[in-house]
Amino acid sequence: MYSSIGSGLFLPGGGTGVLVFDIEMWINLVVVVVMLAMKIFAFVTALLFSSESYVAADKLTKVAWCLILGVALLLQVVAVSIPFVNLAALIAVCVYLADVRPALSGLRRR
Repeated sequence: MYSSIGSGLFLPGGGTGVLVFDIEMWINLVVVVVMLAMKIFAFVTALLFSSESYVAADKLTKVAWCLILGVALLLQVVAVSIPFVNLAALIAVCVYLADVRPALSGLRRR
């Protein structure tokens, strides 16, 4: 009545359906790649703005943001799988992309 597939997943009716663990693996891979792309984008854009822009926008210094984003990127590339560290790094990247980068871009348009 039940068949065992791969890593011990039993499917009713003996069918060969899509493994739940395979779907989870692909979703996890997509999330990791998107996080890596966000961190690379944030780090590169942080390097492109001048130090004076950060001061004029009343944000942390360029060195501080590049250090924060660089460490976040390094932890992602080295594959440190400590969930709270990666969550903190992702929050820092999101703060940069949602608050700091628009403020810096607004200075260039004027």
